[in-house]
Amino acid sequence: QGRILEKTGLCSQITFGRYVRQGRKLGLDPKLFIQDLQFNKVPVRVYQPKATSDGPRRGILFFHGGGWVFGSLDTYEKVCRYLSRESDSVVVSVQYRLAPEHKYPAAYEDCLSATQHFLQHLQHYAVDPARVTVCGDSAGGNLAAAVSQTLAGRSDLPRLRAQILIYPGLQALDFNLPSYQQNRGVPLLFRERAAFFALLYLNGDALHMQEVLEGSHIPPDMRLKYRKWVSPDNIPEEFKVRGVKPLRPTDFIAEVYETVKRFCEPNLCPLLAEDSVVHQLPESFILTCEYDVLRDDGLLYKKRLEDNGVPVTWYHLEDGFHGIISLYDYCGVSFPSGKRGLDRVVNFLKSL
Repeated sequence: QGRILEKTGLCSQITFGRYVRQGRKLGLDPKLFIQDLQFNKVPVRVYQPKATSDGPRRGILFFHGGGWVFGSLDTYEKVCRYLSRESDSVVVSVQYRLAPEHKYPAAYEDCLSATQHFLQHLQHYAVDPARVTVCGDSAGGNLAAAVSQTLAGRSDLPRLRAQILIYPGLQALDFNLPSYQQNRGVPLLFRERAAFFALLYLNGDALHMQEVLEGSHIPPDMRLKYRKWVSPDNIPEEFKVRGVKPLRPTDFIAEVYETVKRFCEPNLCPLLAEDSVVHQLPESFILTCEYDVLRDDGLLYKKRLEDNGVPVTWYHLEDGFHGIISLYDYCGVSFPSGKRGLDRVVNFLKSL
């Protein structure tokens, strides 16, 4: 894979990937008023139901997936329209800056900035300050979790009502958790790809990918410190039936750690936040898929939230694979379990 990247050149490969995923321009939606705006200089698309409402509506900030490298407002247009229409909510889809051109923390800062702006101007969109939720899939789930943690301790803004994390990627310490071993070659996200995207987001390049996959990028004392949160021991047994082998630890390589040590920052890897932060988080919805390398990130975060007394609604797609939600009605193709997952999200929103 590395060879192919060298031959085609990373830039042209990413440009091509973005082109393929850009999504078709949709026509007007009879039930929604849709406008492109800027919140604190961050491009957003706001979806508002046209029907009159008895009172202020729910607000949803949506951060799209795509490994922090791909994805756009257009790619997720159908998903956002569906969420807005079906849950009768105002949806704000955020076009955060993408890697590798814009490295961490650019995407996180854009999502936080747009969220703060929205929270300060809710009355303008007739949104109920007590019912604002952050939502994202994959890398967007990572951003939603990070924004939610940052805002948890803020008293100057309305408190978030909930966070919705759809197969989120939440840590880059261990790429050999059971789900990484079991689903290493399952589309749409291969194990190598997960590390590749995390490195592009962090550093703008994928140097040391092999060492990161093997785990030699984390010092032993740190591995020990985070073991209480990032460990196969915290994964329920039923998820380990599909073949998992204990791996011998690889040797730590200090110079690799130097280039990736920000992987230990919770804004990048929310699973590593302290209990004092997790304890303050809002009610959560977590969706996981069985055939997904990121399954265990979701399961580990679910445990951390529950251990800290945060109410969690968990929905597991037994037949789901990574990226299935973004394929909702994609070029006329739809996966029933993707639709089922999306409808669970809508039901959760309606319960708030």
